[in-house]
Amino acid sequence: MLSIMAVTVTPAADLDRMQKSLEQQFGKAMVGVMGELKQLLTDSKLLSDQEKLQRANDFFNRRIRFADDKTTWARDDYWATPVELLGKGAGDCEDFSIAKYFALRDLGIPEAKLRLIYVKARMGGATSLVFQAHMILAYYAQPDAEPWILDNLIGDIRPASRRPDLMPVFSFNSEGMWVGGGNQAQPIDRLSRWKELLLRMRAEGSDN
Repeated sequence: MLSIMAVTVTPAADLDRMQKSLEQQFGKAMVGVMGELKQLLTDSKLLSDQEKLQRANDFFNRRIRFADDKTTWARDDYWATPVELLGKGAGDCEDFSIAKYFALRDLGIPEAKLRLIYVKARMGGATSLVFQAHMILAYYAQPDAEPWILDNLIGDIRPASRRPDLMPVFSFNSEGMWVGGGNQAQPIDRLSRWKELLLRMRAEGSDN
C-alpha cells in the first residue's frame, strides 16, 4: 500500500505569477487552464499520497496530448516547463513526468519519495525486441520500498513489478542522480537540461 499522508510541507509555487507567464506566452485564453491546475492543487492538499498521485496522473494524462519535440518545439530534445506544457497542450514523456513531479512536490510529497526515471520501454508485447527511450515518474513510500509508476502510456498507477516492459537506465530528482540500480547519488549538475529547466521555471514563478 502507498503511504497514508504526506507530511512534509514544501514552498508553494507562485501560481498567480505562473498564470501571468502562461498568458504572456500563450494568450489570455489560457486562464482556464491555469484555473484547472489551481483547483487540482487546492483540492488535493490534504489528501493521502495515493490520492495525490492519482489526481496528478489523471490531470496531465487527460489534459495533455502526446506529441514529440520535433512536432511541438521544432527541436530534437526539449524539456518543457509545466507552464509551457499547459500552454502547448502537448508534450512528450519527459514533459508529462516533469509536470507530475512538480505538481506532487507542490502538494507536499517529499523530494526523497519521487524520482524521474529514464527507461528503455519494450514496445509491442513481452516477446518484442523493440525498445524505445522513455521517461516515467516513480514514487517510493519508503526508501527501500517497491516504487509505484506514473506513466503517460498507461492510465493506472502500477507497482514496478507490474511493469516488466520498463528497464531503468538512470533516475534523478533535485537531490541527485542514480545510474542503474546504484544507491550512490551523483551530482545533478551533470544533467544540463534539468538545470536549464529549473532556471526557466524560476523565471515563470515556480519555487523549485
